[in-house]
Amino acid sequence: MTTHPLADPDIRESFLSSPDRILEDTELMRALAGAADALRGDNVIDMRAIAMDRLEARLDRLEDTHRTVIAAAYENLAGTNMIHRATLALMEPRTLTDFLATLSGPVAEILRVESLRLLLEAGPGAPRTDALDLADPGDVALHAGSGRDGAPRRVTLRQVAGGAAAIHGAAAAYISSEACLRLDMGTGQSPGLLVMGSRDPQQFAPGQGTDLLDYFAGMVERALGRLL
Repeated sequence: MTTHPLADPDIRESFLSSPDRILEDTELMRALAGAADALRGDNVIDMRAIAMDRLEARLDRLEDTHRTVIAAAYENLAGTNMIHRATLALMEPRTLTDFLATLSGPVAEILRVESLRLLLEAGPGAPRTDALDLADPGDVALHAGSGRDGAPRRVTLRQVAGGAAAIHGAAAAYISSEACLRLDMGTGQSPGLLVMGSRDPQQFAPGQGTDLLDYFAGMVERALGRLL
């Protein structure tokens, strides 16, 4: 003969002394609610049970939102740290040549991009390096694009099926997304453009925030202005 577990005084005392243990067990509570529904029959509607189901669904959505917000916060913090490290690296060079070498080397590694090039609309005689390319007047605005009001964008993010070889060089075939940062070199100076290319199509996608890249563009402007 099988004895019901609740006939054991110790088990009953355990449940009665700590009922919260039952309430915290989701599967057990769902089983109890299901048993109660079966006892009521089909002609009885339990409004409290319906309300609980809706509250449970809302709680699930809130938990999903919470996880999404936490993930976005960590991602934003990681992006901020990355931009700060890149900015500190650009403060060290004392010559334009060293600045360009740092830009295409350590800074590109910090930002985790396959290509990082600087375009300046300049005349003959300007230095040429792996990180610097000379552009014809109007090329910066053409590549950077413009907003809905026709004004040049400060930061443009887009996904591409391979980058322009004239900008990304040997890495062009692997570029799946790029960020174009328009640089204001000051009154009377031609504009510049910093182009980052990544093989990850989601690294620079339309709709992403651009505050950090806007800040980084400002730091590049100041560093270049000091060296030029």
